[in-house]
Amino acid sequence: MSTVVLVRPGCTDFDEQKRIQGSLDLPLNHRGQCQLEKVIDAIRDQPVEAVVTGPCDPCRSTAEAVAHALDVTIKEKKALCNLDQGLWQGLCVDEIRKKFPRAFRQWEESPQTVCPPEGETVASVVERMISALKKPLKKYDCFVVVASEPLASLVSCTLRGAAPEDIGDSMFGCCDDHLVEIIQTSESANERTGSSEQIPIAAATCDE
Repeated sequence: MSTVVLVRPGCTDFDEQKRIQGSLDLPLNHRGQCQLEKVIDAIRDQPVEAVVTGPCDPCRSTAEAVAHALDVTIKEKKALCNLDQGLWQGLCVDEIRKKFPRAFRQWEESPQTVCPPEGETVASVVERMISALKKPLKKYDCFVVVASEPLASLVSCTLRGAAPEDIGDSMFGCCDDHLVEIIQTSESANERTGSSEQIPIAAATCDE
């Protein structure tokens, strides 16, 4: 059994504007930096052995801060890059509805079946994500995975053995108070089933 501490990075400007970030590089904004401090405090007592992350910001910078605070190694895996949402990246929901009406309707009904124009499918992301996590799941008893939405929800569903049926909202990123999820996985690296617990992070406020 492995314990996976799933960390969603804090807010970027795109998150607060409800724009799709996808695989674009964006830094944490002021609120996101405050959220990061609270995330680190929330997981400081976990017996973390390593931090695993994709190459894009805000994941990379979040992972570096967490690894430094916990004094553990950081492993960057290209296969943990967030879902590439193609031409939807940078757009808000109203813009997608107007420019891609048919795909938008399908996304509302069954988001896991949609491939954004010039993007990639959920199935392809899950396949590469599973491949990236196999080695850490075998090597570590407890490790952190830093992932932006919707990849974070796909990691959570996969490790818990749940179907990714309701990821529509997560395509707009994560800017809520549940940035940390503790997932207990089963013994099998190929057929993951487990349970999870969200650690509530108090709403971040920053002194100017």
